[in-house]
Amino acid sequence: MQLVIITKNRIMKAQILGISLMIALFGISTTTFAQTQFDRTHPRRAEVNSRIARQDARIHHEVREGEISRTKAARLHREDHSVRREERRMAARDHGHLTRRDQARLNHRENRISRRIGR
Repeated sequence: MQLVIITKNRIMKAQILGISLMIALFGISTTTFAQTQFDRTHPRRAEVNSRIARQDARIHHEVREGEISRTKAARLHREDHSVRREERRMAARDHGHLTRRDQARLNHRENRISRRIGR
């Protein structure tokens, strides 16, 4: 009789442990998902990324108009991609956010690239 009670207790403990583990994992995964969604749309990151997209469109427009060569366009695109990679590294370092200093540094690099578009 005691053996039956001990076995039932073990089964109940295992079930409780399993349910607790599932709840904990579900909580962690939803928190991580919510944080990731916010990180992608963080205002400073969104501003930097939209600026990169606008400059990319300007480069394509200038090539179509014949104002810059394809070689120069490729160089400008590489520099824009470099800025994008740096933005991702900076955001990863600060838990998905850009600091004001990071944003200023990226904007400075984008300003330099922007001045060379259409020259």
